[in-house]
Amino acid sequence: MSLAARLRPITPSLTLSVSSQAKAMRAAGQPVWDLSAGEPDFDTPEAIKAAAKLALDRGMTKYGPAAGLPELRAALAAKLKQDNGLPYTSDQVMVTNGGKHALFNLMMVLLEAGDEAIIPSPYWVSYPEMVKLVGATPILVPTNVGHDYKITPTQLAAAITPQTKLFVLNSPGNPTGSVYTPDEIQALAAVLAQHPQVWVVSDEIYEKICYDGALHFSIAACPELYDRTLIANGFAKAYSMTGWRVGYLAGPKEVIAAATVVQGHSTSNVCTFAQSGAIAAVTGSQDCVAAMTAAFAERREAIYARVHAIPGLICPKPTGAFYLFPDISALGIDSQTFCAKLLQEEGVALVPGIAFGADTNIRLSYATDRQTIDEACDRLHQFVLRQSRS
Repeated sequence: MSLAARLRPITPSLTLSVSSQAKAMRAAGQPVWDLSAGEPDFDTPEAIKAAAKLALDRGMTKYGPAAGLPELRAALAAKLKQDNGLPYTSDQVMVTNGGKHALFNLMMVLLEAGDEAIIPSPYWVSYPEMVKLVGATPILVPTNVGHDYKITPTQLAAAITPQTKLFVLNSPGNPTGSVYTPDEIQALAAVLAQHPQVWVVSDEIYEKICYDGALHFSIAACPELYDRTLIANGFAKAYSMTGWRVGYLAGPKEVIAAATVVQGHSTSNVCTFAQSGAIAAVTGSQDCVAAMTAAFAERREAIYARVHAIPGLICPKPTGAFYLFPDISALGIDSQTFCAKLLQEEGVALVPGIAFGADTNIRLSYATDRQTIDEACDRLHQFVLRQSRS
């Protein structure tokens, strides 16, 4: 069978692959301590579930507008104004089937063959693959632990060419947990201001999960970039709604209108009763978000202390999201081999850094309970000690 040529350079998601392997081992009766999933272990807050149940009881089971329910688009525009200082109107916001779908929609309407998209590395696994799927070329710019895995203005300026059409920014970041400061965002904006052909997509899915006084600052709040920035966000991480598949895209009207056309021909609309839950999430009390973030903060302290104490691992302390991204290069083993052996020998599931463009690293998620974290860290420590002696 001959498949479409566009699929040839595309690789499957390693994060989903590792998670599936861990679940299969569990189903076979093997004990697994899973730190691979980027999914909060909390249940979706009750008020959100209640709103979706009420919508079902009221018969909200039919097609909805391709761009999303008007009430949710209005609520998201109000949220962007209140939380981010961004003066969007409802027609500058569309609802998508998760944050990933928001990113794919905008790449469909902005990129084509011959275009380049700059992506700081390490990166979230799907950025380069999405760029390839629409026929464009991902330009990966390596960052390092010395700069907290953040791209510098000098690096950004050097990467821009006449073919550059898009810059992808993710803060707080996956897999690194790094958060760009307002000064760092403004310095990047100053570079981009000199290149009016370059659009920016700001993936802000982890914006509400920050620690140690770190604050999320949207690059769209820089006046010189407001008119060519797209914000991709969603409800999965902050509200523990991963399975609900509700995200959103915000930006200039013409881009949102074009992305709505694409969505209308691909997925029609987002699940209507799930959108009712999203309305309750964005308009209701944010105490649930604060409680989950407080739990993540406590887990971060525990897992960082444990991993930081393991000889041979270099691990910066994250200020956002719920991941650690330690460097394992001192052990002389690539990330896939490391993670495969760790899962086989100790039953601990991590994601190899090669999935994020960094084969010298591994990713640990602390979006799970303390018992799992503690046992996994014990086993990881034992495993690393064995590698160091071999």
